[in-house]
Amino acid sequence: MTRKLAILVGGGPAPGINAVIGAATIRTVLSGVDVVGVNDGFSHLMKGDVSKVRHLSVEEVSRIHFRGGSYLGISRANPTRRPEDLEQTVLSLLRLDVDKLITIGGDDTCFSASQIERQSNGRLRVVHVPKTIDNDLDLPPSVDTFGFQTARHIGCELVENLMVDAKTTHRWYFVVAMGRKAGHLALGIGKAAGVTLSLIPEEFGDEKVGLKTIVDTLAGAIIKRLALGRNDGVAVIAEGLVERMDEEDLAHLKGVERDAHGHVRIAEVPFGDILKEQVQKRLASLGVKMTVQSTNIGYELRCADPIPFDMEYARDLGYSAAKYVIEGGNASLVSMQNSRFVPVPFDSIMDRSTGRMRVRMVDISSDRYMIARRYMVRLRRDDFDDPHLLAELANVVKLPIEGFEREFRYLVENEPLPRVFFPEESELHARTAPAPSVRPKAAR
Repeated sequence: MTRKLAILVGGGPAPGINAVIGAATIRTVLSGVDVVGVNDGFSHLMKGDVSKVRHLSVEEVSRIHFRGGSYLGISRANPTRRPEDLEQTVLSLLRLDVDKLITIGGDDTCFSASQIERQSNGRLRVVHVPKTIDNDLDLPPSVDTFGFQTARHIGCELVENLMVDAKTTHRWYFVVAMGRKAGHLALGIGKAAGVTLSLIPEEFGDEKVGLKTIVDTLAGAIIKRLALGRNDGVAVIAEGLVERMDEEDLAHLKGVERDAHGHVRIAEVPFGDILKEQVQKRLASLGVKMTVQSTNIGYELRCADPIPFDMEYARDLGYSAAKYVIEGGNASLVSMQNSRFVPVPFDSIMDRSTGRMRVRMVDISSDRYMIARRYMVRLRRDDFDDPHLLAELANVVKLPIEGFEREFRYLVENEPLPRVFFPEESELHARTAPAPSVRPKAAR
C-alpha cells in the first residue's frame, strides 16, 4: 500500500509559503503519491484530531504560488513541550496513513520537525523547508530563507515613504522591524533604503544592552544630524533588541505574554514608544526639542504576495523537499546553495549546549555590515578626533566640549574599525593625500 505525504506550516507567515506547498504537491502527485495538507500546523495533530486535513491535488494548488499567506493556515503550537504531545503528533500522522512529512517554518518548527523524526523511530521520514522573514536559520551566509527578500522589498518601500515624510515635516521616525533575535531584516531594509541609521542586537556584543545605551545612540544620531544641518531622520531598529535588554530597564516586559516556545511576545512590548519617550526626554535634558514618531513594520510584510525571487526560490525548495523525501531522504533541512539542492542534516544545525537549532546572526565583521555602518549618520570615534565637528556637536546641546565627551564618548569605545582593503596603499595615501577642505554633506 502506497503511503501518503503530509505538508504542514508552523511559526509565523512569510511570503512564499504557498509556492512551497504548490510545488511540493505537484512533484509528489506526479510521483504517484497522495498528498495530505494539514491545517493549522501541529495544533490539531498534537491533540489527536485528524479531521483538520485536506487532500491536495495538482488542479487545486497550481496557481497558489502567486499569493501570500498560507493555504493551509499556520500555528505556533509546539508539540515538543510535553512528551505526550510529541508522541500524539506522531500517532496522528500514522493514523492518517502518512509516512513522509514536509514541514515549513522557522527555527522552532525546524526543531519540532527534528524531534518528530526522532520520536517516530523510523516510522516517518521528515524534511523541513526553512521559512522566516527574520532570515535567521543557520545556513551559509549567501543563502537567504524564503520570504526575507519580499519582506525587505516591501519594508524598504514603506520606509522610503517615511523618509520623505520625515524630511517634509522636519521630524524623526523610529521604525521597529521584525527580527526576534537577529537584525537581518532591520539592516536589510535600512541599508537598501539609505536610512539615517539601523540598530541591531549584534552590534552590542553578547552582553545585555542597557536602555541608556540605546537611547544615547539614537539621541547622539539626532544631535549629529542637527550639527550637519538636518532636523529629520529615520532609524530602523530591530525588535530583537528587546530580548537583549535588562528587564529592569523595560518595566513593560513584566507580565508580557510568552508564546508556546517560551519567547517573549515582542509585539506586546511597545518598544518604539518606549524609545520615543526616553529619547525625547534625554534630548530635552540637553535643551533639544525634536518631534519623534514611532511605528512598527512586520505584520504588513508577512502575508504579502511574494516577489518573483521568492516565488521561484520557494518553488525550487518545495520541489526539492518532495523529491528528496520521496526518494528516501530524511532528517534534513532543504536548501539551495549555488543553484544546487543541498540537504542539511538536522544534527548539523543543532546547538548541543541548548538542544535547540542554532540561530544565524548578522556578521558584524563582514564587509556588508561595515559598509552599512559607514553610511549611517551616528556618533563615531573619528567625530571625537575632529575638533571642528566636535565643537559643532557640543554647540547643539550647549555643552562645553568636555561635557559632550563625558556624555557620549562611551558610545564609540567598542566601535568596529573600518576595513582596510589594501593596507599598503592606504598607508601611502594617508601620508601623501591633502586634508579635505570641505566636510561632506549629511547623508539621507
